[in-house]
Amino acid sequence: MTHTLFIRSTTDPADGTAACLLNWGPVEALLTPTRTLATARDLMAAAAHAESDVAFLAMCREQLRLDEQTAGRMLLDVRARRPVPPVPAGLRIHAVAGYNTRRAHVHISRGSQQGALTPDEARQMAQHWTEAAVAAQIDVRLRYVLGEVDHITAADVERVFTLLQEVHR
Repeated sequence: MTHTLFIRSTTDPADGTAACLLNWGPVEALLTPTRTLATARDLMAAAAHAESDVAFLAMCREQLRLDEQTAGRMLLDVRARRPVPPVPAGLRIHAVAGYNTRRAHVHISRGSQQGALTPDEARQMAQHWTEAAVAAQIDVRLRYVLGEVDHITAADVERVFTLLQEVHR
């Protein structure tokens, strides 16, 4: 990846609800926790699919002695039968399996940004996205509670969250 992809918990400035802010080079997007969790789900699924697709292609090549085009068409048919997730992800995510290289990858993209991850890197990214979604939901509750304390101002609440984000980095 040419730029570092970073996601963190925040609040939606329009309504104060829980949100996650995605920064990836020139791309910036505000995602709901639901969409953030959907991205984590799809990263995990793509990692598993890429690995199983490599195994499927190896079986086609070694046991069935199928050529690359036939094995590729069969793999596309298998992929077409996979269920479509109900909630779209915040990234475009694709499992990639190399017939000749025998390597699994997960391609991700959003806007002008794109990158390739190993399945293990995709799983690590999924963990981070899950943590950001959960933190966003907890943070919005904590902001509310802190705002209800008489001697804590809105500026004090913002300072607390700024410090928390600095500690996280």
